[in-house]
Amino acid sequence: MSTTTTEFDRLHQQIAQAESATRYRYEPQVRRMIERKAASGEAIPEATKRLHQELLCEAIEAQFDNMPV
Repeated sequence: MSTTTTEFDRLHQQIAQAESATRYRYEPQVRRMIERKAASGEAIPEATKRLHQELLCEAIEAQFDNMPV
């Protein structure tokens, strides 16, 4: 198991334990890890890709939470 895989596993656990309202704050970390893994030629797990997409959606949604209507 590579160091990156171990980091992914640890980050997945942190995100799973995070409050739903704050999970999106992990998106930059997940993105950087994906970029590092891709740059080294390693495959990105589908679960990680899905998680990243979810976090992106949550981050976009969070931008509109305090917007006046």
